[in-house]
Amino acid sequence: MKKVTILAFESTPLSALAFPIDIFNSAGTWWNKIFGESPNPQFEVKTVTLDGKPVRCNKSIIIEPDAPFYESPLPDLLIVSPVTDFKSLVFKDKFFLKTLKKYHGNGVHLASICTGSFILASTGLLDYKKATTHWGSGKLFSKRFPKVDLRIDQTVTDEQTLFCSGGANSGSDLVLYLIKKYCGAEIAYRTARTLVLDPARSSQAPYEVFNFDKGHGDIEIASAQQWLEQNYQRSVMVESMASEVALSRRTFERRFKKATGESPIKYLQRIRIESAKLHLESSNEPFEQITFNVGYEDPSTFRKIFQKNTGLSPGSYRDKFKIK
Repeated sequence: MKKVTILAFESTPLSALAFPIDIFNSAGTWWNKIFGESPNPQFEVKTVTLDGKPVRCNKSIIIEPDAPFYESPLPDLLIVSPVTDFKSLVFKDKFFLKTLKKYHGNGVHLASICTGSFILASTGLLDYKKATTHWGSGKLFSKRFPKVDLRIDQTVTDEQTLFCSGGANSGSDLVLYLIKKYCGAEIAYRTARTLVLDPARSSQAPYEVFNFDKGHGDIEIASAQQWLEQNYQRSVMVESMASEVALSRRTFERRFKKATGESPIKYLQRIRIESAKLHLESSNEPFEQITFNVGYEDPSTFRKIFQKNTGLSPGSYRDKFKIK
């Protein structure tokens, strides 16, 4: 059996611990029991905390760890659970971060669930490698760790011995992915079927909601953002955006990109996509009408843009997210 250790922190979402534990423990067991075969567990799962003391998940459920982190034997795989406090001292604990690097150097595979990727990135191990995290934390992650190749649309990234997953429930996708990697496709398939899980989910894009942040301190650009959000249904040119805030086009584009992380045209596109998503979620309007409502003239072109950004066709998006 492969030995798996899950490192928990105070206020870690319960699902980020419970789901991986249940899924790992189900590999080779539940399916076998259902079909009258002898259980053949594939993993031995332990939970640890840095000091060995219990942690309170979601400020309610208390988790009693099996051991302190520093006293537990080296596992085959160490999973770092989400961190909800981005000012936590754990990011500055040099001994802890060096220990993670030492684990990795000794052959331990490291994985993160959701914002646990901030801890893996703090070790430097993810520099110039692919990683993902919760879609709502992507901008902060990129700002803190510019050397990491962030793939915010992906639910799981694989760098051979370093793995990251997206939002907390993407921990389920990560575990199924690792079961397949370590035990083969058949056991992963059986585990997913037994627990009624979807093993095919590979993108966070359908769940992402674009953050129209105006707290960057550039007053003119914040004003331009507000103007765009009020006039996105019109035919808008970069020159007209710039003139609204009395800036040259070149200066406007440079400052807009610096402040928002997006070009003006891409920002406008994101506004229109978010508006289209709201229409799909709350109305029965045909996509052709929605296209015109959000400022596009060609439904075919906007359909492609929509699918590229959300990972779903408009019809599939409506089926998945329509408010019934």
